[in-house]
Amino acid sequence: HTLNTPGSPEGPAVGIRLGTKKRGCNGLSYTLNYAYENHLENHPRDEAMTINLSSPDMEGNGLKVFVEPMALMNVIGTEMDFLDTVMTSEFTFTNPNSKGECGCGESFNV
Repeated sequence: HTLNTPGSPEGPAVGIRLGTKKRGCNGLSYTLNYAYENHLENHPRDEAMTINLSSPDMEGNGLKVFVEPMALMNVIGTEMDFLDTVMTSEFTFTNPNSKGECGCGESFNV
């Protein structure tokens, strides 16, 4: 399965790369980037997993999620979801390791 990434010189994405970055008023925030077919050649230390949904026909089934090595301990056990409502389209994170978040929800600490 691939993601449509118009105009990308690397072609369609095969998944996303999840990381964390020191930022915000509470320490860390999540980063998301597209991951392409040769991702593990360029980032051999990333952890990789494949999304397996209950029905193979469901959108997103077979996509890959890569986790940056420096972020792994901060995101273990985190549940990631995608919300698409009238007001917003965004990824959400439920992190059992989080000790707190800033008021706007843009950053967290562990």
